[in-house]
Amino acid sequence: MSFLIRPATPADVPAVLAMIRELAEFERLTHLVQNTEAMLHDTLFGERPTVECVVGVEDDAPVAFALFFHNYSTFVGRRGLYLEDVYVRPVGRGKGYGGALVRHLARLAQQRGCGRFEWTVLDWNENAIGFYRGLGADVLPDWRICRVTGDALARLAAS
Repeated sequence: MSFLIRPATPADVPAVLAMIRELAEFERLTHLVQNTEAMLHDTLFGERPTVECVVGVEDDAPVAFALFFHNYSTFVGRRGLYLEDVYVRPVGRGKGYGGALVRHLARLAQQRGCGRFEWTVLDWNENAIGFYRGLGADVLPDWRICRVTGDALARLAAS
């Protein structure tokens, strides 16, 4: 078997969206998935792409992906690379593909002069926390994500 990490192409959109849905199922968050192939295509390849994606391919079949974008740190004074999602299908697990994707993005962050490479992990996902720590990541206990969506976002915007 051969494994290759490459930039996603428009032809990968259905497979990436399927993996996003698999990830949401694992995280017990399927009720939050609103993304469609058209939305994902526009986000990745439209007139103003807002995210990037790499696909992990085993023997020409997509078995993993990592979706990421740039953010900015006012403290560091440089942009960072933010990993939104990384996912490996069960058929590709235990083969080092997840680590290969994270290392690939770490190299990309360095090549682009990023001051940070960050992501979040669910507090109950001990396997992922251990995996990330094993790669050298610090899991920051003092930070909490703040989020405003849907009606609450509309109310905040109107206030």
